[in-house]
Amino acid sequence: MKKTWMYLAAIGTLAVLASSAVAADKTLALVVKGLDNPYFDLMHQGCERANKELNKQGYTCYYTGPATAADESAEVQIIDDLLTKGVAAMAISPSNAPAVAEVLRRRAAKIPVITADADLLPKDASLRKTYVGTDNYELGVKLGQQLKLLLPKGGNICLVMGNPAAENINQRAQGTRDVLSGKKGIAKLDGENGWHELNACPLYVNDDAAKANQMMQDTLTANPTGLDAFVLEGGWPLFAPEAYSQVVAPIMDKIQSGKFVIVSADTLGPELQALKDHKVNVLVGQRPEEMGYRAAMVMRDLAEGKSVPPVIHTGLDTCTWKNADTCLKH
Repeated sequence: MKKTWMYLAAIGTLAVLASSAVAADKTLALVVKGLDNPYFDLMHQGCERANKELNKQGYTCYYTGPATAADESAEVQIIDDLLTKGVAAMAISPSNAPAVAEVLRRRAAKIPVITADADLLPKDASLRKTYVGTDNYELGVKLGQQLKLLLPKGGNICLVMGNPAAENINQRAQGTRDVLSGKKGIAKLDGENGWHELNACPLYVNDDAAKANQMMQDTLTANPTGLDAFVLEGGWPLFAPEAYSQVVAPIMDKIQSGKFVIVSADTLGPELQALKDHKVNVLVGQRPEEMGYRAAMVMRDLAEGKSVPPVIHTGLDTCTWKNADTCLKH
């Protein structure tokens, strides 16, 4: 199935770029981790917002990616195909940062390449012109700060993460651990300031909502009294609201009373509803629509030879039970 999808993705990418409607020298390609993630739907909306301006200048923001974020090799194949056919510029959200860096280095891309939403590893930063998106370390810090407010004495926690090689998620986890421990570079919390990570954690869910909810359920079942909080470094479980509701149903009384805490990244529709229903305590949201828009406009500028800042952060929003109705009005 994976090889079949990779083949279809490659053929589809080349076919679109070969059509008369999209000229390669005016195509600004936005490659995301997976088309099955509603978070990236918002980046797509930003790409389309940019097209209202770009199309008048002859450019097109072209949104693409593998069917699922779990298929890292398909994203690399799509990038390779785009470099073969030729585009004016490319923005990438790397699912596997080292693998994406390898294909960029191997192909010695001549076009401007940027990262959006997720970045390359620091050692590979020279392969891209800029990063557009969240300050992921700061997002993790904010999740940790909110957890400290709700559990001031510390507790046993479990981090929920995506792909082990996704640099943006790793940065968030580091921010969370650093702010809770009061130290820099903690690999795993082991009693610092009263915080412990369960031995079975973090949970790597590979950006899969169903897998995320199952792993959370299994962790709760295995630790009926020894777990105090989940830190969702990405909002994957909440993207499947029915399954998530079943997971938290047995602990709703604890969540309501503050004895169990769940803090999560992202502020998409299902997540905000879960917040309003008090099924999650805090959301720290990114601005993916703005990322998609800014990435497209930055690609345009680079294609025209203009300079851009080395990092462009798009901001964060903190939503709690108290401000759930107003936190996104900025």
